[in-house]
Amino acid sequence: TPQISRNRLTRCRMSNLPKLQNFIDGEYVDPADGTYIDDFCPLTGKVHALCPRSKDADVAKAVAAAKAAFPSWSRTPRQARANLMNKIADLIDKNSEELADMETMDQGKTYGFAKNVDMARSADNFRFFASAVLHHEEMSSEIDNACINYTMRQPVGVAALISPWNLPLYLLTWKIAPAIAVGNTCVCKPSELTPRTATRLCALLNEAGLPKGVVNIVHGLGAEAGNALVVHPDVPIVSFTGGTVTGGIISKSAAPFNKKLSLELGGKNPCVVFDDANLDEAIPEIVRSSFANQGEVCLCTSRIYVQRAIYDKFLASFTEAVKQWKAGPPKEATSRMGALISKEHLAKVKSYIELAKTEGGNIVVGGDAPKLPDAEFEGGYWLSATVIAGLSNDSRVNKEEIFGPVTCVMPFDTEEEGIEMANSVQYGLCASVWTSNNKTALRMSNALQVGTVWVNCWLMRDLRVPFGGQKMSGVGREGGKYSIEFFTEVKTVCMKYV
Repeated sequence: TPQISRNRLTRCRMSNLPKLQNFIDGEYVDPADGTYIDDFCPLTGKVHALCPRSKDADVAKAVAAAKAAFPSWSRTPRQARANLMNKIADLIDKNSEELADMETMDQGKTYGFAKNVDMARSADNFRFFASAVLHHEEMSSEIDNACINYTMRQPVGVAALISPWNLPLYLLTWKIAPAIAVGNTCVCKPSELTPRTATRLCALLNEAGLPKGVVNIVHGLGAEAGNALVVHPDVPIVSFTGGTVTGGIISKSAAPFNKKLSLELGGKNPCVVFDDANLDEAIPEIVRSSFANQGEVCLCTSRIYVQRAIYDKFLASFTEAVKQWKAGPPKEATSRMGALISKEHLAKVKSYIELAKTEGGNIVVGGDAPKLPDAEFEGGYWLSATVIAGLSNDSRVNKEEIFGPVTCVMPFDTEEEGIEMANSVQYGLCASVWTSNNKTALRMSNALQVGTVWVNCWLMRDLRVPFGGQKMSGVGREGGKYSIEFFTEVKTVCMKYV
């Protein structure tokens, strides 16, 4: 997660800029001490709103509201909860253009990505879990005609939901939907870099008729509002998506309370291309997997391993394809990428490009800012899609998460070497394999130390399957029944026959 520079922070009770608000107990409210954070538009580099810098008092008020709403909401019939969630989904669809505009201005992504990916998935999240909660099954067993055991799942209580800046509403709703579907209430802490769609969602929750206090949103810094939420004694469960370092801090903070934790953290995702792969199909997808959403997706490809026999051919074709993946104004049809999230994050990503040069890398394409047609965007945080070759697999650039539009291409010889190179980092979120040999695909899928393997595709998501990472990429799984299991406590009942 990008560090917040001091010039982002301000105590601003008087300003002409729009002031966002927290959402507590069904109402929009100002932060208790009147402190705000500058919310920059990545496309222009200008402040376009003020985000509340909430503290302990704000979090305590939100948790109290969620705790008060829990008894009634947890007893609400599942069908009634599902009906409300479907209404929320319909309202997201109805307002998708407005929400996509907000996401574009707040996050820097293209409007097409915001509309067709972020908003579509945000609505799908509510619809999916509205249905899933109606069809979830539990187990029963009998002991020698003496007694019967059965399990039941009950909501945990007030859930802390902390979401990132790369897919703001998409990932926030991925947490809210299952949490409230099973009867929890929640307090959400969206990223302070992208607070606008979370704020707008609250009005849609009220319009749908969601009871007060079921969903509360408190804006602010992770070290302040986020920490206060994680350590609050009335919050027994935490779902976090974000950086690995922050995930470690949350683990330590939550440990004394024995809280349930789901942590979806960083990645350094490999793509392994064998010499029998169909490059006409593979290359467009690998370009997309490397640079979608400016490479600011935890599942994006950042290491491409190509079998040596086709390495030169692949690199030449891949480079030409990347040149067509243009960064530009968010609503232009030719723009495939927008701007990076912040000035600080842009500097971090560019520092890795410079590091690559010192580590022996060759910048094949990109590495600089794109030429933009409109002066309006000159102050934005822009970077062209960048491909680096010639690096050692042991270089820092190939070991550390960059989280931007940068990918490295390296050759390998044998399948065993490809596996070793792909598994050589501390992360284990996802991988993709390109081959026409099903036996190779199966062996690779078994050997790769990741939570998800895509074979001859990328980011084909089925919301029923588990999602999460191995190693330093996280703890736990979410999706389908795995989300339902995480957001509930299972209870066993043993009843003796009478």
